[in-house]
Amino acid sequence: MGMVDSPAVKLLVLGGTGGTGRQIVQQALDAGHEVTVFVRDPAKAPEQHARLRIVQGDIANTQALADAVRGQDAVISALGRGLSFKSEHLIENSVPHILKAMASAGVKRLILTSAWGVGDTYNDASILPRMFFSTLLRGIYADKLAGDQLIRNSALDWTIVLPTKMHDGPLTRTYRTIERGAIPGMPSISRADTAHFILSRLADPSSIRKSLVVTD
Repeated sequence: MGMVDSPAVKLLVLGGTGGTGRQIVQQALDAGHEVTVFVRDPAKAPEQHARLRIVQGDIANTQALADAVRGQDAVISALGRGLSFKSEHLIENSVPHILKAMASAGVKRLILTSAWGVGDTYNDASILPRMFFSTLLRGIYADKLAGDQLIRNSALDWTIVLPTKMHDGPLTRTYRTIERGAIPGMPSISRADTAHFILSRLADPSSIRKSLVVTD
């Protein structure tokens, strides 16, 4: 799997109130990082911590977002629609603001959480997952693909992480990662392990400008 230990850094987490985002925030704090969470509703923010800063704002406010990005070593996006099958173009609309804010703040490192089955990885799935990707998840995946493409065309040091179906299982630190390749059946991974993998990429220059699938 090739784990890479990351020295303590300053992180901005977007989507830090969701299931995966909360895992990222907690594991980052446990690892000694300084974490800023950018939230629309502070009432949903993670519990207080000495190295946790909560910044209230709307991601469409590029200036407020740039202020939150400034001084960070990296930005991690776990933005998503949760259990909803309606995209509301969340990712496609958010990514341009993220790119502008990072350019304004002079921060280059971005790790984005996408999903297995988006883009070229659709063809790596077997028939049953592809049925879900092309029906119930069609709008969500089209939105993610639009955001992914904007990021790939940017000048950032980006990594796009594509987890298989996520669940609320425990942190095992035992998972596989590939750039491309067929994965049979209905593969899955815990949100905790997804967060662990994302944080492990912070100090891994070989993951820059790559899209990486992660699964159990």
